[in-house]
Amino acid sequence: MTDRMLQPAPFTVIGAEAVRRALAARPDHLVALVRDTYLAHDAGLTVNPDSYFLRFPDRPGDRIIALPAAIGGDDPVSGIKWIASFPGNLSRGIDRASAVLVLNDAGTGYPVACLESSIISAARTAASAVLGAELLHGPEKRARQVAVIGTGPIARAITDMLFATGWQAGELVAHDLDLARATAFADAIGLRRRIPTRATADIAAAISQADLVIFATTAGRPHVLDAGLFAHAPTVLHISLRDLGPEVILSAWNLVDDVDHALKADTSLHLVEKARGDRGFVAGTIADAVHGRIVPDRSRPRIFSPFGMGILDLALGLDVWKTVTDQGGGVVVPDFFPRTATLGL
Repeated sequence: MTDRMLQPAPFTVIGAEAVRRALAARPDHLVALVRDTYLAHDAGLTVNPDSYFLRFPDRPGDRIIALPAAIGGDDPVSGIKWIASFPGNLSRGIDRASAVLVLNDAGTGYPVACLESSIISAARTAASAVLGAELLHGPEKRARQVAVIGTGPIARAITDMLFATGWQAGELVAHDLDLARATAFADAIGLRRRIPTRATADIAAAISQADLVIFATTAGRPHVLDAGLFAHAPTVLHISLRDLGPEVILSAWNLVDDVDHALKADTSLHLVEKARGDRGFVAGTIADAVHGRIVPDRSRPRIFSPFGMGILDLALGLDVWKTVTDQGGGVVVPDFFPRTATLGL
């Protein structure tokens, strides 16, 4: 038995350059959008299941991750980010990460768009980091010294978002296991932002002298173990999640995006929880901080450890889709879906 269906909205493909232009134009808007999405999550208006990892037994360093999610409210949307991380790509001269985001119509479930999403993923990570910095560091948006630990694409996205939203720094210090890469990163930031920059092979010195520390490494286990490096109570954006040892975490005031998400998959916080058997060392979530339910302790290091939630990809992806299509952009695939549907199949 068949039944003629109303046709779904045209399926649109949006490539990297269109995504990049839509995101670059409004950095403050992206931070506000991420903030509002966290608040929607806090209000119970989202669905954000665990991420699903596809791993390869013969290539343990490679993985592809699925992040399904849904956002309700006045402008509902569902979708999934499918992001691959293949470290060997760097030796091939291409980025380690690649991703697509599929948006689904909330009413019919039909996909309406596929967007290049490594740029969206970096932007939502950067906007989340900047929001965390604003909440933990204070409203003045100024750091005497910024230390960037790990100088890949995510570090670039975060520092670009910081400065694009009005932050100022007296100096930026970059550290990477590859000193040449750190030097290139520091030189590029200095040229674009006209601030003093330098690279260093001494991670301890970089951390202990900075009042804003950004971790954006690919570390798989804690490697910064000395809590004394943070005795000066800096703001720490622990974006890569697995850099800090237990003593560092326990010495700090800890903020997360979502407690259940941040304390899993052997993140630094998860390792502390498994050792202690409780979560009392976590002060609360970023929504708690926005609502004033918790207040950062400025006498201690303040660490923001966001796991990275699919709802943020959805929020930015929906915004990009609307922006691009409103301007007549994107590639419409008019015959992507069949014109009839067979019931019962």
